[in-house]
Amino acid sequence: MRNPSSDTSCPPGRTGRPRSAAADAAILAATRDALVELGWSKLTMGDVSARAGVAKTTLYRRWSGKSELVVDAVAELFDSLELPDRGSLEADIEYVVLQFAALLRRPEARTALMAVVAESTRDEALRDRIRSAIVDRQKRLVVLGRERAQARGELPYEEDASLASHTTDLIFDVIAGTVVHRALVSSEPVDELWVATFTALLMYGLQGSAAGPSGPAPAV
Repeated sequence: MRNPSSDTSCPPGRTGRPRSAAADAAILAATRDALVELGWSKLTMGDVSARAGVAKTTLYRRWSGKSELVVDAVAELFDSLELPDRGSLEADIEYVVLQFAALLRRPEARTALMAVVAESTRDEALRDRIRSAIVDRQKRLVVLGRERAQARGELPYEEDASLASHTTDLIFDVIAGTVVHRALVSSEPVDELWVATFTALLMYGLQGSAAGPSGPAPAV
């Protein structure tokens, strides 16, 4: 899966001028703007090309259709998420959850994400693209956070690669699913108090969450 914001090469098997990262960025930004204004059903490749100031043929050289384009427009936003080392697993989780929640508050992010998820219920290929372009790419944050926590001695190492992958998937699903539900489905605030409570629950479990950071060691 390419990263549209950094890929400046021609697609495999095609010739011509190298792709422009600036043009890609303009197209993806125009896609998000058009989606907020028009909604999924009214959005067309022509709308995007007009807003971005490029020919429709330029779009079709990069994306086969609207679904691919919108997913990549969403993926570009999520690729901006980062996980600086905050010194502890708990602080790392709180930071990334607050950052994720702030992203979901942006109209272009929430509109685009909800649109592609809704459309994917009827489109298996779109679901696959969401998985590869957004979900799988953002699991990097879980992998990085766990590696740091293991290096600090906060989490045990897992020798079984398949078990480690399963754990990564589970942690991602719990964090992403909870925050998306809270922010977009329930429309409740994801503030510092909620994030601290959620992080304690994630780290210490139902029996230990009330004890907070001084409670039993994390079991994840």
